Amino acid sequence: MRDPGTPGVSVVICAYTEDRWEDVLAAVASVRAQSRPALETLLVVDHNRVLLDRLDKEYKETDDVRVLANAGPRGLSAGRNTGIAASRGGIVAFLDDDAVAERDWLKHFAEAYDDPRVMAVGGRTEPVWASGRRPDWFPEEFDWVVGCTYRGLPRGRVRVRNVLGGNASFRREAFDAAGGFATGIGRDGDRLPLGGEETELCIRLSRARPDAVLLIDDRAVIHHRVPEVREHFRYFRTRTYAEGLSKALVARSVGAEKGLESERRYTTRVLPAGVVRGLRDALLARPGGAARAGAIVAGVLTAAGGYLVGSVRAGRGGATFSVVGLGEGGGRD
Repeated sequence: MRDPGTPGVSVVICAYTEDRWEDVLAAVASVRAQSRPALETLLVVDHNRVLLDRLDKEYKETDDVRVLANAGPRGLSAGRNTGIAASRGGIVAFLDDDAVAERDWLKHFAEAYDDPRVMAVGGRTEPVWASGRRPDWFPEEFDWVVGCTYRGLPRGRVRVRNVLGGNASFRREAFDAAGGFATGIGRDGDRLPLGGEETELCIRLSRARPDAVLLIDDRAVIHHRVPEVREHFRYFRTRTYAEGLSKALVARSVGAEKGLESERRYTTRVLPAGVVRGLRDALLARPGGAARAGAIVAGVLTAAGGYLVGSVRAGRGGATFSVVGLGEGGGRD
C-alpha cells in the first residue's frame, strides 16, 4: 500500500518498435509488481500506429496502464514530454522499454522525496548482455554506451549533477520550473544514437532552482537488455561519436563550464585509471586487458571527434533543439 502522505508516482515508458514487444510487456509487468505501487503506467508510442493499436488492445482492460501516442515530433524527448503532460503523479519516473525494474525500485525513489529539496532521483542500471556475458574487450567505464551505470559513478545515495534518463524520476515541480526535455538532442528511434537530453534538463533545472537537490540511489536497480548488435565495436564507436555530438549541443545550451563539468573528471581520472587497469590485466595475462585499454582510448578519441564536429555545426546553426513548457496533464496526486 502507498503511504497517503507521499506523492503518487507515474511511470512513463516510451516505445517505438514492435521488435521490442516482449521487452515492453516485461517492463510494464515489472512496474505492476512494485512493492510500492505506481499510481499509473503511461506507455507512450513514438509515431507507430501498428504498435499503438496493439498495445491499446493489450491493456484496454487494465485500469493502471494507459497507452498514448507521442504528441510531439518523433523522438524520445518528445515522447517523455507527452508522458509528463498526461501524468497525474506528483513524481514522474522513467523506465526504458527494454528494461525491467527490481521490486523495490519505486520504493527507493519515493523515500528520497521525503526531503522537499529533492527534485530528481536516479538509480543503478545493470546490463543484461545478449551473449550472456560482458565482451572481454568492453570496458566498464563505457557502460553508458549501452545505457547502463558505468564505473566511476559514485556509490550509495549521493548528490549528482544529472541523473541518467532510462532509470530516473523527477518531482513534478521540476518540470514546472525548467520545462520538459529538449527535442533535437536525444534519441530518435534507430537513427544515430544521440543522448544527453537528461543532462541538459538537469543543468537547466539546477539553474532554475538553485536549491534543488539531484540524487542517485544505487539501490533503485533496473536490468537493461543489451542486444547483440550493441556488443560489437562498431556500435561502440558510433555511440561514442554520437555522444560527442550530443555534448556539443548540451554545451551550447548550458555553457561548456557546466555542460562538461562531470566529463572533465571522468576523462582525467576515471578513464586513465581504466587504461592502467587494462594494461595491468594484459601483463597478468587476463582476457581482454589490452583490448579494454585500447577501447577506452578509442572511445575518448571518437567522442572528442564528435564534440568538435558538433561544435562546428552548432556554431554554424546546423544543429538545433528546443525546450517546451508542459501542461499539467490530467491532474495531480
